[in-house]
Amino acid sequence: MAETDKEAVGGMKGPDGPLLKLFKDRRIAFLVVGGINTAIGFAWFVVFSLLFRNLLPDTAWTVFVVIACAQVTSTISAFFLYRRLVFRVTGQIWLDFFRFQLVYLGVFLLNYLVVPPLTLWLGMDEIIAQFLFTFVIAIASWFGHANFSFRRSNKEQKS
Repeated sequence: MAETDKEAVGGMKGPDGPLLKLFKDRRIAFLVVGGINTAIGFAWFVVFSLLFRNLLPDTAWTVFVVIACAQVTSTISAFFLYRRLVFRVTGQIWLDFFRFQLVYLGVFLLNYLVVPPLTLWLGMDEIIAQFLFTFVIAIASWFGHANFSFRRSNKEQKS
């Protein structure tokens, strides 16, 4: 099988991303980038959390703003890391980006349903609550990106 005919996670075909020179299995490369993205996303959450704690101390509603800010910054970086290091698909960048964001929209809404109640009603620290929820994000993103975000139809794979 030619290098460009290898099938990626989610049925995509294309050249291997740079991480596949280290890891021969695309699933492992996906998990490595996923771990990096998870750390980056959590770091953004901590940065925004600390920023808003200092700007608006004793204001509970900022957890919603923190989640939104962290979501935007982390998903943009995650998109480019996955697209360049793991999937190496070409063309239709805006469609890929839209589908990528749709996957994270579901996670974002779930995040709003889980983290704020843990912090506002149960008194859990928002950073700890987000850390625990990070595992849900990692699992949801695996299935969403592998099967939807960068997926190509059979016709698109052949061209």
